[in-house]
Amino acid sequence: MASIAVIVLAAGAGTRMKSRTPKPLHPLAGKPLIAHVLRTAGELHPEAIVAVVRHERERMAEAVLEFAPHVRIADQDEVPGTGRAVEQGLEALEGFEGHVVVLSGDVPLIDAETLQALVERHEREGNQMTLLSAHLGDPTGLGRIVRDEAGAFVRIVEQKDASDAERAIDEVNGGIYVFDAAALRRALGSIGRDNAQGEMYLTDAATRIQSTGGRIQAVPAGDIWAIWGINDRIQLAAAAHELNDRIIRRWQAAGVTVTDPASTWIDIDVTLAEDVTILPGTQLHGATAIAAGATIGPDTTLVDTEVGEDAVVKRTDATLSVIGARASVGPWAYLRPNSLIGDDGKVGTFVETKNSQIGAGSKVPHLSYIGDAVVGEGSNIGAGTITANYDGQQKHRTTVGSHVRTGSHNVFVAPVTIGDGAYTGAGTVVRKDVEPGALAINVAPQRTMPGWVAANRPGTTAADAAAAANTQAPNA
Repeated sequence: MASIAVIVLAAGAGTRMKSRTPKPLHPLAGKPLIAHVLRTAGELHPEAIVAVVRHERERMAEAVLEFAPHVRIADQDEVPGTGRAVEQGLEALEGFEGHVVVLSGDVPLIDAETLQALVERHEREGNQMTLLSAHLGDPTGLGRIVRDEAGAFVRIVEQKDASDAERAIDEVNGGIYVFDAAALRRALGSIGRDNAQGEMYLTDAATRIQSTGGRIQAVPAGDIWAIWGINDRIQLAAAAHELNDRIIRRWQAAGVTVTDPASTWIDIDVTLAEDVTILPGTQLHGATAIAAGATIGPDTTLVDTEVGEDAVVKRTDATLSVIGARASVGPWAYLRPNSLIGDDGKVGTFVETKNSQIGAGSKVPHLSYIGDAVVGEGSNIGAGTITANYDGQQKHRTTVGSHVRTGSHNVFVAPVTIGDGAYTGAGTVVRKDVEPGALAINVAPQRTMPGWVAANRPGTTAADAAAAANTQAPNA
């Protein structure tokens, strides 16, 4: 097979999105639309990929190179239309002779298998232009494929230039092409802008190629999503649902239990092992990775988070965190970036962690904030514990050793260290280091004033209850 080059069109403003964000940069399954297209283009192993940009040029170019550093950037000038965009993309392919695949940066569900089959057919049948089409129930707004009585390709007509009879055609141009490079250069050199939109249409290349005896074929796609373009938020949502369904089915086939696919969202770069269970209301984003046997959910959001084997994570929000094997997190836990929960560890109800390491087997069961801290192995942090890590200017570290037992409602005023095997009493504010094996308490004698309620709150229900209790007391 001849060599392949790919041109990705990403110059449009995407005005129907009504957004400050360029259309190709809107997210889908954790990546911008154009990143999906670039990934598919790379799977063809082309000699070169060119992205043609114009609207928000710097922002688009930066995003393209972030996801595909090897891509060549071409700039579309003031001349409007897809034909001009491809012509300037070809300038970045000077000297290339082979098959040119043209893709749109807003058609994210095209797959490499479909493209490879299209390229192979293009070469096998000696075409100079081969395009992907689809039959749609509602073709409104899309270019139509006109065929002769024998079913052979005749031309592409845009919606605004079509007659009533042509608008009734349900086969549409998918905007995905394979060209012979030399034929494409010749055709683009003779395309004008005499049409309803005053643009240089790439589809007019078909007429020019035919006029010189070149062979053109329109190949209907078996999957209409392969040509599904994103023009507004409605189409974006439809594509998101379709891609998410495909991702979920793929993981189910690989041995993952997803109990409610309708309420589960999984990004394309997430990895799941066999025997993972995903419960309703779960969202797995970014590069999240879940090991075998783990149960995630319900009502859980993980972003770029690793979960170890047989861990249980429920009703939790975690970002850039690591959860060890057999650990238990939640319900209603909040793991902020750089939280590391060791094997067999526990982060319980209404616990927030940030930039902290909880050692193997250690527990923070409930109602605590652990920030900028290290907790050793086998320790238990009492309910209501707070690490006071910020002095108004800097963050400071708290270090809790192994096999430490801290009382409820403690405050650790960082920087402070609590040694291995130490204990702290309930209500303690730890301002100084605690040596290993020591007990730290704040001694404040309790003062009790008998009869205070009767004297100061007479006639209240509290006074009545106290009086009744004193009457019933054995020594009353």
